[in-house]
Amino acid sequence: MPRLLRPTGAALGVLALGLVAAVPAAPAAGDEPLITDARVVARFGLSAGQTPGNIALEPDGSADLTFAFARAVAHVTVDGTTTSRARLPEVANPDTPVVHSAVVTGIARAHDGTLYVNYATGTSATGVWRISPGGAPERIAQLPPDGFPNGLALDEGRGVLYAADSVRGTVWRVPRTGGPVTAWATGPALAPRPAPPASGLGANGIKVHRDSVWVSNTDRGTLLRIPVLQNGSAGPVETRGDGLDGIDDFAFPGYGRSALVALGTGGKLVLVRPDGTVTTLLTATDGLSGPTSVAVRGRTVYVPSAAFSTRRDPNLLLAHLRHLIGRG
Repeated sequence: MPRLLRPTGAALGVLALGLVAAVPAAPAAGDEPLITDARVVARFGLSAGQTPGNIALEPDGSADLTFAFARAVAHVTVDGTTTSRARLPEVANPDTPVVHSAVVTGIARAHDGTLYVNYATGTSATGVWRISPGGAPERIAQLPPDGFPNGLALDEGRGVLYAADSVRGTVWRVPRTGGPVTAWATGPALAPRPAPPASGLGANGIKVHRDSVWVSNTDRGTLLRIPVLQNGSAGPVETRGDGLDGIDDFAFPGYGRSALVALGTGGKLVLVRPDGTVTTLLTATDGLSGPTSVAVRGRTVYVPSAAFSTRRDPNLLLAHLRHLIGRG
């Protein structure tokens, strides 16, 4: 999630849904584009705080989105039908770093349907919250009020969650069942830049992939890999991509190390290959409006746009991944 601009209005309003005609995406390489059939399937209300920050996918291909300033989680089907899943409790006098408002940020889904979200408030309510199927949100782990928990990833095999703290430059390790948290990884590579034109957001998106935790750093424009050592501790931080201005969240379209990356302020979805090559796949022409995250199911690519910088048309875009991407 990039620098957030608080929209006017706080209530969760009615969603403006609709379809737009498919338009061609930017070519990836050669004569054929890697991504085709880009289409906006749902549009949201900016003034109601319906700014999708992060996404988790359901087995049927539908999506769960965090609406940052509405403090809500919404469920969106592939045809754009949108319903409310949950709403995080209001807090008195929120004073979250950077945005000074209570926001719901990262989301992760377990195989049993349980959702986990980060809630940043600037108060003691800040932490990781669990939303069981049919249940109300409950906090399972407290995080520092002066931090900004952003991206969230679940490692079901190890029974832990990883939360990227954008302000404290820390990856927190959180037991899936709840309880005390651990500062799993820290350091300058995860921290925001100390001086302008810094946004104040360092570690942002986060994924568990191939026995490693991958993290984006928005201020530094980097994509990082942190190996998970045999004892569960963090290995040395490796830079796997740089020069990625406005990088937010990302996703892996296969087992390889090529990543689909949302560049929020740049308004692009790009492919970052293991050798550092960057290819633009989608732009504002395709319907992006400040993309914040990415998810992939089979050959379907999901890209939410929060319109934090554009201030228009927050939406959910789907596209078709034409070619499988190598193992790399």
